[in-house]
Amino acid sequence: MGGGRRSGARSGTIGDVTNRLAESLSPYLLQHADNPVDWWEWGTDAFAAARERDVPVFLSVGYAACHWCHVMAHESFADPDTAAQLNRDFVCIKVDREERPDIDAVYMAATTALTGHGGWPMSVWLDHDGRVFHAGTYFPPEPLPGRPSLRQILAAVTEAWTDRRSEVLHSAGTINDALAARESLSPSDARTDRRGVLTAAAQELAAGFDSVNAGFGRAPKFPPAMVLEFLLRYHEVTGDQRALDMVSATCEAMARGGIYDQLGGGFARYSVDDRWRVPHFEKMLYDNALLLRVFTHLWCRTDSDFIRRIAEETAQFIVRDMTTEQGAFASALDADAVPQQDLNSEAREGASYVWTPDQLDDVLGRADGDWAAELFDVTVAGTFETGSSTLTLRGDPDDRVRFDDVRERLLVARGTRPQPARDDKVVASWNGLAITALTQAGVVFDRPDWVSAAARAAEAISERHITDDHRLLRVTLGQRVGTAAGTLEDYGNVVEAFAWVFAANGDHAFIRHAEILTQVLIDRFSLSEGGFADTADDAETLVRRPRDPADNAYPAGNSAAAMALITMAALTGRADWRAAAHSALDSVGELQQTHPRFAGWSLAALAADEAGPTQIAVVGQPGDQETVDLRRAAFRGARAGAVIALGTGDPVVALLADRPRQQHATAYVCRDFVCELPVQRDDMLAEQLERQP
Repeated sequence: MGGGRRSGARSGTIGDVTNRLAESLSPYLLQHADNPVDWWEWGTDAFAAARERDVPVFLSVGYAACHWCHVMAHESFADPDTAAQLNRDFVCIKVDREERPDIDAVYMAATTALTGHGGWPMSVWLDHDGRVFHAGTYFPPEPLPGRPSLRQILAAVTEAWTDRRSEVLHSAGTINDALAARESLSPSDARTDRRGVLTAAAQELAAGFDSVNAGFGRAPKFPPAMVLEFLLRYHEVTGDQRALDMVSATCEAMARGGIYDQLGGGFARYSVDDRWRVPHFEKMLYDNALLLRVFTHLWCRTDSDFIRRIAEETAQFIVRDMTTEQGAFASALDADAVPQQDLNSEAREGASYVWTPDQLDDVLGRADGDWAAELFDVTVAGTFETGSSTLTLRGDPDDRVRFDDVRERLLVARGTRPQPARDDKVVASWNGLAITALTQAGVVFDRPDWVSAAARAAEAISERHITDDHRLLRVTLGQRVGTAAGTLEDYGNVVEAFAWVFAANGDHAFIRHAEILTQVLIDRFSLSEGGFADTADDAETLVRRPRDPADNAYPAGNSAAAMALITMAALTGRADWRAAAHSALDSVGELQQTHPRFAGWSLAALAADEAGPTQIAVVGQPGDQETVDLRRAAFRGARAGAVIALGTGDPVVALLADRPRQQHATAYVCRDFVCELPVQRDDMLAEQLERQP
């Protein structure tokens, strides 16, 4: 284990109530700074200490908004007896998966392989070389049927390490070798039928579609934003109505369920039931960014008032509740809050969001309270816990004025309750997703304030996350800049974000940043066998170089890179960048066809590539109304991953070269840089785009 940031001297001792984590940048690690556990941050010092003491490493991975991470921390890591056992028999390392997704990816692959499932908190036991020999997720403080307690597991691991060391080390080596072999991807056969790949994926998704409750599969149900984006693009490429119907049904079911915040906007992490009714209440930036993009895109195809309302409220949630002092976007809102009726109790999941009929009456009065209880399905028995209910919306009320008034009064009253904590950590990748989504929504819905918010966030990323040698750093927190290197997903999502800010405001600085970062992506992350690794070739050496092809909670690095490369190739004409995108997509061809639920973003990139992608150049002064009108028509009419360049006549990218402004603002619709006749009216541009791809 080498090349990593050293942890440094301890900031305190267990007797001082703080441990080494007190100086951490990570909000998640800071949550554990007062544990009696003698935590280390990830680094060479921790493994050196394990060797010196001849004890194994206990690695605990989680994130700040993770409900079960809080539970295990309270039950076990705050318990003096458990802490004493951990401190005596292990070197204990705490990792924030959002700060170090590379570490998380390596050890989550082992956890799922060994146990058949994954999740957080992740609990992993390592030898001195960082190889796994035992793994799990949450362990209770006392044994449960079929589940040993954490202290039982600790005792068993200690016994094996002490008495059967050779078996443990052999097992660690075998597990590591098997995982390395499994993660080795082979490019699929040369693609002669890309449309066939898309069709096979769409058919597989249709077979797994929940025709009753919408979405895919059974509970717990996660918002399938990347799959929905693919299906929208597939509909645009092929005209397949079934694909559009699946997107529409899923978006409406989610937006009417408890997973959607019916008062403040924005979506929770997932639903614990099939009907999207009871959420796991944490709100993640990446979920809301990806869903905002889908809802905006869906409105462009359907003109649905309901879909537009959800898109606008989600955008407003991001800007209102997630913007940091530096202008970027925070990572998450916690699931837990202290109940207002019992301020001396422990924080409880969902306490800030749920209601009883009496609470509605207290805020609204009896008449409006009864009306709201019926509308939002708030019952005496409750739909959640302890007689409380999540808010759902089975149908739209006839009285929109009353609806808006009731929601506003409830939101104000909710604001007086104790609020969930916010993880103010700024993650480059997730900010990239949010910047893209807000830019697109802002132009589509005529909200220049959202476009400006996205541009401010992009400026914050460019100023604070890009080093002098043009490398990305993954996280910042307030005025502090982290040392964790950007991963492949950071580069891919930030490049695409900068390209979309350029599309909205024509700022040359952002497209130049995007070009430089794209070349770094190629130079540092490419693999000789095709596709990309998740870490740079000069990054810290882990037990394996991670390469996770699957889109899970947010786009895989390989998928984000493919999306960015297709966009940048269409803007710049760089054939080598497009070839690199094809290499990335070819490396996941089998996954796309057989498990498309875990390949939504790479499939969306493939659909864009199949569609051209369509290229739209708008040439004019950015502030002029005729330019604004053409730009809005371009964003609304962009189909299947179309790319847009906004210029003033200066050919900063190839798509703008030899495409002048002709007395008035002018738009060009092209494919492979071959363009239709230029147009100067937004309705004519819309007609041209309607014929694409």
